[in-house]
Amino acid sequence: MSIKSFFAIPFAKFVTKKVYKWAKKPHATQEKVFKNLIAKGSKTAFGKDHNFNTIKNYEDFKKQVNISDYEGLRNYVDRVVAGEKDVLWPGKPLYFAKTSGTTSGAKYIPITKESMPTHIKAAKDALLFYIVEKNDASFVNGKMIFLQGSPVLEDKNGVKLGRLSGIAAHYVPNYLMKNRLPSWETNCIEDWDTKVNAIVEETVNENMSVISGIPSWVQMYFEKLIEKTGKPIAELFPNFNFFIYGGVNFEPYKNKFESLIGKKIDYIELYPASEGFIAYQDSQKEKGMLLQLNSGIFYEFIPADEFFEENPTRISLKDVKIGVNYVIILNTTAGLWGYNIGDTVEFTSTKPYRIKVTGRIKHFISAFGEHVIGKEVEKALNDAIKGTSINISEFTVAPEVNPKTGLPYHEWFIEFETAPENLTEFATKVDAAMQAQNIYYFDLIEGKILRPLIIRKVKKGGFHEYMKSIGKFGGQNKIPQLSDNRKIASVLENFIVKE
Repeated sequence: MSIKSFFAIPFAKFVTKKVYKWAKKPHATQEKVFKNLIAKGSKTAFGKDHNFNTIKNYEDFKKQVNISDYEGLRNYVDRVVAGEKDVLWPGKPLYFAKTSGTTSGAKYIPITKESMPTHIKAAKDALLFYIVEKNDASFVNGKMIFLQGSPVLEDKNGVKLGRLSGIAAHYVPNYLMKNRLPSWETNCIEDWDTKVNAIVEETVNENMSVISGIPSWVQMYFEKLIEKTGKPIAELFPNFNFFIYGGVNFEPYKNKFESLIGKKIDYIELYPASEGFIAYQDSQKEKGMLLQLNSGIFYEFIPADEFFEENPTRISLKDVKIGVNYVIILNTTAGLWGYNIGDTVEFTSTKPYRIKVTGRIKHFISAFGEHVIGKEVEKALNDAIKGTSINISEFTVAPEVNPKTGLPYHEWFIEFETAPENLTEFATKVDAAMQAQNIYYFDLIEGKILRPLIIRKVKKGGFHEYMKSIGKFGGQNKIPQLSDNRKIASVLENFIVKE
């Protein structure tokens, strides 16, 4: 055992005990965060415009601050980007995290000196919880890779600008720098194909113990390693025992991953966003991720089925219930107020508060009033592949409202690594699982408004070709797993297998 791994275990125990102290006092912790946010926010242009000096409690806050998204805060953000101080948060931000917006074009999410440390601490704490649970820190002696965007930052009126993952690359602790891969030069490569090939060359002969990234892009990395060596990942990296991921539900990818790796491993799920690090998995035994209540974020929640109503229910943490699908709303030390990041979550526990991400409030199918959500399509697919050798690389779902013949239907575009022997039977299983979950979908099938879903096989590599065709190949880009229109489907039609 190295000195580094020897000291990591007592340090991890110390840190995790501190985390559980605030986790055991959730409402007092959130109240403290709330008061700090209002006190600091009252000194800003936003706070003055919204009478923060009159806010005494959460009920007052709801009266003064409406739920918003990037477009709703756009006037304030544009002032911050232009270089103005004290607009959304005191002073100027340290960074702008650049993200892609569907209606807004590029979005510039402020990251401040108060919010940046919480991103780093949460990622570190997730690893420390794993060390405590396993009573093993040997992985710190191996090499660690985080597939991420370029760390090269631009200047935007005196504030550094880049992708969140690229910004975070500047905060790797010194004691891990020798263990970190890829090299700085490789990490700066913009073209994703070129970058992954370079990462393969740098890592193929190393003792890799920690690998992290969005599953679809790590899968590409694994496939290139296997193509080069002819060996499964477990043989190449015998000390690789857990994978860190975030941004998507991993279950549909799990079979494929374990077939590439060649053994079962542990998984650590993170919930980072440019707007704040929201949650991480604190246990391999419990469902869900520990909600970060002490990270400068005051959370609000709106039941997803009410979100588009004129006056939806808007609650704080103390009123949430297990099993309800909520839109998560953030108020942060980066100056985001009543901010809807577009995600939906469900609580798996309230002692402590743990959540799982269930989808995107804008990513649903309700062409006929069925309101199918991400959690349902993922579960239907998981149920259908359970106990089989079927492996799925990627998928997305869209409605076909005006078919050339017959009734409308939901169209599933799936890229299989190992396809089912009978695609029609597999589609029937998936459809049955959908009907069992969603009573509206069931009624539409029974009432002959919709016919059962149809699966289109996407050729191998088809989703990568699609992402290249829209200029979003690699990095932190993800494919929506369902949408209420044909925008994605109309392009994917060019990549389906002609039977």
